Amino acid sequence: MSVPTAYIGVVLIWSTTPLAIKWSGEGPGFLFGVAARMWIGALVCVLLLTLLSRTLPRDRQALKSYLAGGIGVFGAMTSVYWGAQYIPSGLISVLFGLTPIVTGLMAALWLHERALTLPKLIGILLALGGLIVVFARGLHLGEQAGYGIAAVVLAVCLHSLSMVLVKKIDAHLSGLESTSGALLVAAPCYLLVWLLLDGQWPAEIGARAAGSILYLAVFGSVLGFIMFFYVLKQIDASRVALVTLLTPVLALLFGRIFNQEQIGLELYLGATLILLGMGLYQWGERMIRYLRNRAASDAVG
Repeated sequence: MSVPTAYIGVVLIWSTTPLAIKWSGEGPGFLFGVAARMWIGALVCVLLLTLLSRTLPRDRQALKSYLAGGIGVFGAMTSVYWGAQYIPSGLISVLFGLTPIVTGLMAALWLHERALTLPKLIGILLALGGLIVVFARGLHLGEQAGYGIAAVVLAVCLHSLSMVLVKKIDAHLSGLESTSGALLVAAPCYLLVWLLLDGQWPAEIGARAAGSILYLAVFGSVLGFIMFFYVLKQIDASRVALVTLLTPVLALLFGRIFNQEQIGLELYLGATLILLGMGLYQWGERMIRYLRNRAASDAVG
């Protein structure tokens, strides 16, 4: 699998997961939805490892990497599922656009990745401006929206922390191994939380909720994370986080089309600023080098 293919796959899967998260909690509740997703995902990973005749590495570095991945899977996903009860699915993806900023700061601190240059800084400010515009849309949400937004922001921080820790540990694991280890760490935690805070088997699980749970388990947890960890292994953590600047536009459209979530002018404007910021963050330095080389070539000519 090529890095661009995996990168695009992560974008598409993460664009649809916010809506699936909302649907998976309809009826059975968010705790059951997320616990069922992670347990099914863990079982799928175990099955894949068995079919491929592979065993999980259990050396010290590998165990540390599983634990670091579990922080993101358990902490971040629990926060997202809880917050999804109070805010539209598209806004969840937009809020995750904060991830490059948080991840970039953590990566600069712990991974000693390249410091922020002027084009990157301007790109971040543009993207942040877009997020602020989108936040204005949140003023029209219910009184619980503030709690939902705070929960998703917490998820962003935990996800960024997990991503940077996995990169720092650098256990040389495959995507399947990293995903399996993280899910096997997180799944028992979800079961314990569900037993303590709920513990009631749902009286009815609708077809849409059941389908969403299965989709999230197979694609969101297994395939998505396998591709995510593969990409994370190949490129800088701060660049991997740019996925979250691409997904909001698609997530907003999916929420509008399939869940009748309103998309106002503010969201279109905010999404445009986010994309411009992402482009400048990603290609700003390359554009400047090209313009300098072009100017130098013209001067010589």
